[in-house]
Amino acid sequence: MIKPLADRVLIEPQEAQTKTAGGIYIPDTAKEKPQQGKVIAVGPGKKDEPMEVKAGDVVLYGKYAGTEVTVEDKKFLIVKQQDILAIL
Repeated sequence: MIKPLADRVLIEPQEAQTKTAGGIYIPDTAKEKPQQGKVIAVGPGKKDEPMEVKAGDVVLYGKYAGTEVTVEDKKFLIVKQQDILAIL
């Protein structure tokens, strides 16, 4: 598995919604990139900046934050802790 370094966090993005609250199906071309995901692993942090998130947390992150990686046909996102907006 991937082990993040320094203040980086490994996130498994949640699937984009396929249906609206009103029951309308959203086509693939109109789906937005997900901004919510589950933390899989966290790095050790920096000396002056301890890690605030932990594995298992569900977080919101910036729309264009991080680097996408694929491992064994699963998509993950590696982001810096500062790119995480909130813990849900």
